[in-house]
Amino acid sequence: MTKHKIKSIDLAEDGQKRILWAQSLMPTLKLIGEDFSKTKPLKGLKIGACLHVTKETANLMIALKNAGAEVFLCGSNPLSTQDDVAAALVKYHEVSVFAWRGETEDEYKEMLRRVIESEPNIVIDDGGDLIVMLHEEYKDLAKDILGGAEETTTGVLREKSLERDRRLLFPVIATNDATIKRLVDNKFGTGQSTIDGILRATSILLAGKTAVVAGYGYVGRGIAQRLRGLGARVIITEVDPIKALEAHYDGFQVMPMDEAAELGDIFITATGNIDIIRKEHLLKMKNGAILCNAGHFDVEINLKDLREISTGTEKINYCVEKYSLENGRYVYLLGCGRLVNLVCGEGHPPEVMDISFSLQALVARYIANNYDKLEKRIYQVPYEIEEEVAMYKLKALGIKLDELTPRQREYLKSWK
Repeated sequence: MTKHKIKSIDLAEDGQKRILWAQSLMPTLKLIGEDFSKTKPLKGLKIGACLHVTKETANLMIALKNAGAEVFLCGSNPLSTQDDVAAALVKYHEVSVFAWRGETEDEYKEMLRRVIESEPNIVIDDGGDLIVMLHEEYKDLAKDILGGAEETTTGVLREKSLERDRRLLFPVIATNDATIKRLVDNKFGTGQSTIDGILRATSILLAGKTAVVAGYGYVGRGIAQRLRGLGARVIITEVDPIKALEAHYDGFQVMPMDEAAELGDIFITATGNIDIIRKEHLLKMKNGAILCNAGHFDVEINLKDLREISTGTEKINYCVEKYSLENGRYVYLLGCGRLVNLVCGEGHPPEVMDISFSLQALVARYIANNYDKLEKRIYQVPYEIEEEVAMYKLKALGIKLDELTPRQREYLKSWK
């Protein structure tokens, strides 16, 4: 059996059922995996991945195995691992998994090191922890990596910082920045799964409540639209004047967090930045306000401030903590301030991850075929890869496209 460190191998049978369920809803990745089984584009290579260990991620790992790669996986969040899925990957699919739900900070870092010390040729990251650790602690190994791929906005920002400082040691493809990924994954995927996580944890009625969404990027837009669809009144807070104007014309109220703090029943951060909700905001909030985060790291709600102004805490359920504040009010924190859609729910629907992970699979193939032509910088996903994934997905959905007539092609060429 492959090397691993997981909760229990005895959970594998249940995990395999979940993997197969997700596979039935991920036809694009399944087709790519079948093609990989024939062509073996990653034969002889090692893939090191730091991703949320879910049933959807499992299907990406299987596709990479089908491509001939040896695969090593750790979790990108200490609280998002599905332990039965981790066990199934080890037992049935020969993937080396180093992850379990509830890792300490030290254990989380040690599992990153386990993946790095497997000496991968290609790395796939979600949030940048794997790539940053390679650059800070394993520079000799990093120099031999053919390339990497990044799944999230937060990770891309961290890796662009390495690029700006001329410290990037291998090429990284910003899978997150692909148009199809941002549109489907960030907007529709996070939009739905964030609401799902909130409802699983609280079972509240959203209709009639005032929800404050911090940030109006693709993630914030998706969350705001779905909240409105369920009957909530939505307030947007922003620092970007263009995004704020867009939110206004989309029909949302826009105001600073300092004003919104007094009005919100639910607060959702989606900015990728630190200290979005701070002490001064917390002390203005209504009794029973609910706080949660849809950004990658647990830094958007200032937990140090929350603890400092609290007189006591109470665990309500697996995902909800009640904080009694010094002003006599109380607020609820979901998922310890980590990703609410994965800590309190199961993350994105398989149909969404079908697109994101199909991109990752084809990006890994692209790196294997083109690493000798790539420089040590951040690259966008080649358009032909996005188009290939979109065509696979449309085919699976039974959707057909119009085609340009010869006269239309000629007409378009005539514009100079």
